[in-house]
Amino acid sequence: MKKIIGYFLAGTALYFGFAGLGYAETTVSAEVQYIFNTLLFLMSGFLVMWMAAGFAMLESGLVTSKSVSAICAKNIGLYSIAGVMFWLVGYNLAYGIPEGGYIGSFTPWSDGSKLETGYSDGSDWFFQMVFCATTMSIVSGTLAERIKIWPFFLFAAILTGIIYPIEMGWQWGGGWLSAAGFSDFAGSTLVHAAGGAAALAGAIVLGARTGRFGSRGEAKPMAPFAASSIPLATLGVFILWLGWFGFNGGSQLAAGTLEDVSSVATIYINTNLAAGGGVLAAATVSRLIGGKTDVVMMLNGAIAGLVGITAEPLTPSPLAAIFIGAIAGVLMYFSTKLLFKLKIDDVVGAIPAHLVAGVWGTLAVPLTNGDVSFGAQFLGTTSIVIFVFVVSYIVFQAIKSTIGLRISKEAERLGTDKAEVGVIAYGIRD
Repeated sequence: MKKIIGYFLAGTALYFGFAGLGYAETTVSAEVQYIFNTLLFLMSGFLVMWMAAGFAMLESGLVTSKSVSAICAKNIGLYSIAGVMFWLVGYNLAYGIPEGGYIGSFTPWSDGSKLETGYSDGSDWFFQMVFCATTMSIVSGTLAERIKIWPFFLFAAILTGIIYPIEMGWQWGGGWLSAAGFSDFAGSTLVHAAGGAAALAGAIVLGARTGRFGSRGEAKPMAPFAASSIPLATLGVFILWLGWFGFNGGSQLAAGTLEDVSSVATIYINTNLAAGGGVLAAATVSRLIGGKTDVVMMLNGAIAGLVGITAEPLTPSPLAAIFIGAIAGVLMYFSTKLLFKLKIDDVVGAIPAHLVAGVWGTLAVPLTNGDVSFGAQFLGTTSIVIFVFVVSYIVFQAIKSTIGLRISKEAERLGTDKAEVGVIAYGIRD
């Protein structure tokens, strides 16, 4: 009986203690804020890291069955390269930049954590590193089935160690675009359009897969078993969708106050709604124009909607988030058809879903955020896309002219699983 009374009194005290928080002005200590902020970075970071699995599964499902093992090798390789390069030079190239400047320093990251920063330096490095890896993951799928693995790894080292950190630092590192008023909350342009621009450069230099386009320029299905696994591709998109909550929610960069955690919740809602808008728009357009409800378009519609809302997931209303995602889905559909007409072979549709939707999402920020101007958004978007495209094009051409970029026609006939990695993913089919 005494124990019951004790539990009752303790529970009552606890209840009124917490209830009192609603009526009294309270603040947590700097140390507690440091802990919550660091946890947000780390937990969001491992969600974004899990997107690497999403990209691997999506790409594995959309390539032909003779190139699946190679896709897996490329994705685990590029993630590993990104981590090493971002530690070696990438972080300080981006965040060692002078205020309003253009480039930081070629020095390794080092931990200088202190309470006044508000979070652990290590948690920030990890969070920023997985964004860097995401940028390179976008390139992987576009160039599938005809690029050599080691030249691809070389480009991955250059993009993650130099190209991405420089352009990212222009805004997130306090560089010249930040001073110009450019806003990109979680990376519609800094990550996604940049990755799409690099992918476009690579696709142009590399050329299309043999037999991808007919004599009249029409796109032809690749054999055998293209796409190799729609269930796997769908799983990949759901993993990406899950990871995006860390991508956008973690970009609030703080969780130590009521306002911050409420903002993270709003970001989650808008992120989810935009993805749904992208899916429904892509499904509708593909049905109305093509006569079929194209599941691949729906999958890329989800990604396009997620990319579109990433530039500003906090200020839109729920209806505006759906609208932004839906427009991204429609733009993805028509830009996919445009690539076919131009005979640009994007195996997984990354250029429409990341480059085109990323540009749209960044330019749309002033529609819901009155503190941002269209001029600053146009300046930032065009500067980053042009910079990444031009530098990537030069790098791809240099690799092509020296060590070679594309596998032979015989290797392409055999498939990259046999020709490049020597491991067949679906032996039962062969």
